[in-house]
Amino acid sequence: MENTTNKKNLKHLVLVGNPNVGKSLFFNALTGMYVDVSNFPGTTVDISTGRYGDYVVEDTPGIYGVSSFNDEERVARDVIINGDLVLNVIDAVHMQRDIFLTQQLIDMGKKVIVAVNLIDEAKKNGIKVDTAELSRQLGVEVVATSALKGIGVDEIKQKIANARVGIKTEGVQELINTYDLNEISEAEALMLLEDDEVLSQRKGLPTAGKREEIYKSRRQRVDKITESVLSDSYSGTSLGTTIGRLLLKPITGIPMLLLIMAGMFWFIGVFIAQTVVDFTEGTVMEGFYKPFIESLLSFIPKNSFIGSLLIGDYGLLTMTVIYILGLLLPLTIGFYMLMSILEDSGFLPRIAVLSDKALSKVGLNGRAIIPLILGFGCITMATMTTRLLGSRRERVIATFLLGLTIPCSAQFGVIIGLLTPLGMKYILAYTALLIFIFGISGVLMNKILPGESTQLFIDLPQIRMPQFKNVMKKTYVKAKAFLIEATPIFAFGAVLITVLQYTGLLGKIENAISPLTVQWLKLPEQASVVFIMGIIRRDFGAAGLSRMVLTNPQMLVALITITLFVPCVASIIMIFKERSKLEATAIWLGSFVIAFLIGGILAQVIV
Repeated sequence: MENTTNKKNLKHLVLVGNPNVGKSLFFNALTGMYVDVSNFPGTTVDISTGRYGDYVVEDTPGIYGVSSFNDEERVARDVIINGDLVLNVIDAVHMQRDIFLTQQLIDMGKKVIVAVNLIDEAKKNGIKVDTAELSRQLGVEVVATSALKGIGVDEIKQKIANARVGIKTEGVQELINTYDLNEISEAEALMLLEDDEVLSQRKGLPTAGKREEIYKSRRQRVDKITESVLSDSYSGTSLGTTIGRLLLKPITGIPMLLLIMAGMFWFIGVFIAQTVVDFTEGTVMEGFYKPFIESLLSFIPKNSFIGSLLIGDYGLLTMTVIYILGLLLPLTIGFYMLMSILEDSGFLPRIAVLSDKALSKVGLNGRAIIPLILGFGCITMATMTTRLLGSRRERVIATFLLGLTIPCSAQFGVIIGLLTPLGMKYILAYTALLIFIFGISGVLMNKILPGESTQLFIDLPQIRMPQFKNVMKKTYVKAKAFLIEATPIFAFGAVLITVLQYTGLLGKIENAISPLTVQWLKLPEQASVVFIMGIIRRDFGAAGLSRMVLTNPQMLVALITITLFVPCVASIIMIFKERSKLEATAIWLGSFVIAFLIGGILAQVIV
């Protein structure tokens, strides 16, 4: 075939870009029908190769950076290193994300030409790109294009021969020059500086441990460039685009965020926790189900062990079923419905950007808002999602703050249901205390743990109307998962408490920890049951408070303590799985000590 002959005498033009930026359209425009698709040696990754004039054109997989984290990046890295020049296609709508790769290609010392694609979509979104200024700051040719409509494609073809080496990130050239550039290329030197282990083994040269330093400098440069070449126009933009932009500006975004949170509070705390739960727990479960099941099993003496186990105060068929179906399931459905709406609408990543500056004070970046918000759904699941954070240090901080200060959806719903009748003063006091403890704990950990926070790097999808079917499907799947996970744990807790109660051990435990519950926390002796059940399942413990007669100050003390109390068994298991044994043990013990310390101090002041 024409595109496979005399390749050694041809220059290699490499197409590079993030996923879904339109590279294939440029590849087709350049090569036409002369395309050869094959597996890259040693991988399952396909590489498309074609011919354009005096160039062999190679289309690399979509990547966010040149490295060795997966097969796609390793293949792209090798093709780029061996290429003569690079056509870098970027998305005009997501330039803040895409130009990071552009600058890395320039830092590799490659000749580059940049196609700012989807320029028409950017215009629809009110985004103006100063391509002349971008060209000046990058030091390479930049062309505004819309490959789908053929805009700018001919200009790209004309300017390919003008591809040139651009302006590197400050300090990178000096670092590259520490290598013998007669043995390796500048591109290979940069990969070694950025800790590419695969290339290190291949070349027999050590990595330099400079990745974080270079990434930080590159991100700072890219942020300055995008700030100077991008401008917003609200003229002709859609309502979703306008809302999306307003959410990113603190002066408008913070009030909008507070409004969203107030709406969530009303929906879960007032409508679900009071109106819906009053019906499901009070009318349906307590009014119909409980009398029915007790009459059905009336032949079993209620004060016998089997009677206590099945239909007693903590019975498997009474309290367990009533709590799960009547109390916790409606709250869980309500919470996951809201989370699905926030996720599908595009609000969630914007909340991450908005919260980035505040979270940097506690050693995290805005991406951590995702596990923190997910923690209001399930701490176990949220602990797993801390993997998306950029460093071990951030994962430790996030895991600790999750276990300490974030109530899961079921517990949160119960807490709101118990707080609301106390009045706004107690709601604000509870909220302020948790925010204060979150901040102080995070700041202390940020100072104690070595290292720094990584920079926020996140996609911002367009604001759009959530699809009803998709929201309902996500809610169903997560609510079903909650029932599957919670039911056996609740059943185990009910059996444990029944056994302890029937054998008299519960009373002994109450007496043993009464100095903590009665004298220090100033709560009734039976509050010990709440904390025992809280270890098994946090919401089970909080729900136990609804069975106790407490004054308003006592209720606030109990709610603060049970919120800060150790994570449930499932979360503890996940924490030990995700963190080292030492870190997990410290997180568990830290939560225990802080909960009783804060709760006791509060009790001494207000009770």
